[in-house]
Amino acid sequence: MSKITIYTKLLCPYCMRAKNLLKNKGQDFEEIDIGDRPDQRPIMIEKAGGRTTVPQIFIGETHVGGCDDLFALERAGKLDALLA
Repeated sequence: MSKITIYTKLLCPYCMRAKNLLKNKGQDFEEIDIGDRPDQRPIMIEKAGGRTTVPQIFIGETHVGGCDDLFALERAGKLDALLA
């Protein structure tokens, strides 16, 4: 099982949707709230290739992107393979 890291902010509806999808798939993940930990924001931006919005989701070494990207993988039937 790949390690999942998700950068979030409190009350972000896209973050909540992404986390719910992962939870519904039985996945554990490390959540880094950049509102509580602003020192992690520049790290997130660098890892995400300059993207500044949340969530930013990483599965293993793969940068998935945001909530819409995660759901696109799910619709395409590719998310489960990435999670394995």
